[in-house]
Amino acid sequence: METIRYLAYGSNLLPARIAARLNAFIILGTTTLPGWRLCFHKMGADGSGKCNLIADPGAMAYGAVYELSLSDKSRLDTIEGVGHGYSDQSIELDAFGPAWVYLAEPSHIDERLFPYDWYHAFVLYGAKQHLFPKNYINGIMDVACVPDEDINRRAENIAILNSGNPDLINAGE
Repeated sequence: METIRYLAYGSNLLPARIAARLNAFIILGTTTLPGWRLCFHKMGADGSGKCNLIADPGAMAYGAVYELSLSDKSRLDTIEGVGHGYSDQSIELDAFGPAWVYLAEPSHIDERLFPYDWYHAFVLYGAKQHLFPKNYINGIMDVACVPDEDINRRAENIAILNSGNPDLINAGE
């Protein structure tokens, strides 16, 4: 089976989130992304802000590197909306070599957007689970978020947050 490396920096940081989306994956480790800044300005299909990385020489972002099958990469491309807001690009990671990353297309960036509370929690708890630096986690905590008025979508995502992790009960509430 042919595999690829995938760099997660947003909601897929949380292993429970990516597990709900894919058949199988292996966490290879974490990495620093010097010269990149995490933003929540990518317009999601649901109208909320999703994560994006933008080049910023003075910034530092962090990510998790996963190994996926090519079929799961194709599935993730569909879920993430490649060609409909995100493009998949190859990035060179010092410790891991080339990896695929999803970056927002300029037409889908809107600085006025806020993430939904559950989406914000995916990113925050993913960063905590991967033991990213405290100042980076605090920066994510400082991002304003809004409640999702779609109670079914919110409940479905809160269930993923809580799955297998009792410390996250009522996350995002």
